[in-house]
Amino acid sequence: QIDQILIHQQIELLEILTGFETNNKYEIKNTLGQRVYFAAEDTDCCTRNCCGPSRPFTLRIIDNLGHEVITLQRPLRCSSCCFPCCLQEV
Repeated sequence: QIDQILIHQQIELLEILTGFETNNKYEIKNTLGQRVYFAAEDTDCCTRNCCGPSRPFTLRIIDNLGHEVITLQRPLRCSSCCFPCCLQEV
């Protein structure tokens, strides 16, 4: 049973050196600091670097046995309140 999770993004050296966005990866830990899940973004290089934070993505959450437990999908949407029908959603 998990009552709280901590999410830590893994830093990519390539992203720091080049400035190009790479697929984001996250460790999801319990309160004791033990990794219980791993999350990885699935997008292509062009989408990540051209669309920035508004980009569409698929985020796959995997348990320690390598089984996918959750898949989150976000379509390409805007973040402007001027277009309320096109706001971000997952």
